[in-house]
Amino acid sequence: MLYLVPTPIGNLKDITFRSIDILQQVDVILCEDTRTSSKLLQHYGIQKPLSPYHQHNEHKITEHLVSQMQAGKSFALITDAGTPGISDPAFYLVRACIQNNVAVQSLPGATAFVPALVNSGLPTNRFVFEGFLPLKKGRQTLLKQLCTEERTIILYESPMRLVKTLEELATYFGASRQCCVTRELTKMFEENKRGTLEQVAAYFKSKTVKGEIVLVIEGCSTKKAASDTFS
Repeated sequence: MLYLVPTPIGNLKDITFRSIDILQQVDVILCEDTRTSSKLLQHYGIQKPLSPYHQHNEHKITEHLVSQMQAGKSFALITDAGTPGISDPAFYLVRACIQNNVAVQSLPGATAFVPALVNSGLPTNRFVFEGFLPLKKGRQTLLKQLCTEERTIILYESPMRLVKTLEELATYFGASRQCCVTRELTKMFEENKRGTLEQVAAYFKSKTVKGEIVLVIEGCSTKKAASDTFS
């Protein structure tokens, strides 16, 4: 059995009773960074073997992990923060388990983009989650596609690239497009900055940006309007 177990995105209390039970029961816990995960496990008194599973080793060890699960071992996969598979490794292992008839259970729990979307003040009935934009190849192509997207758009971004991304979005989407930048969700210094892309870019340009960031952008009201803006 493979369990996908969400972990808190900041506040350590944001974990379910079931998640704690599963982490206490499994044979091995797979994690991105053993140092980060150890803090959570120590907080809840969970003493289980930790094994690294991340984008740099997933192709090498997945077959071995699947064979261990076929032999009867149970594994929990966690990430540094949030739900496994959302902008971090999990898909490759999940697919391999399914292909080899190993049962997979995904537990509900914390993920950053849902609370960021809900408190943005932008429409929540229809949205598209794009994760991190490409750093180079395909970036402009994707921005051109998204500028006509009518649903609310959700992105993840790093502190060092936030201002550049906001300025690019203002160029492609129009400076007056509404957005909300949420950083440090559930932590002591949580911040939600709302306004136009131009206003929010100027705000963060004048300060040092830290923390995990979710960017929520208003969808295009009409495709024609966005096309006119970009042209």
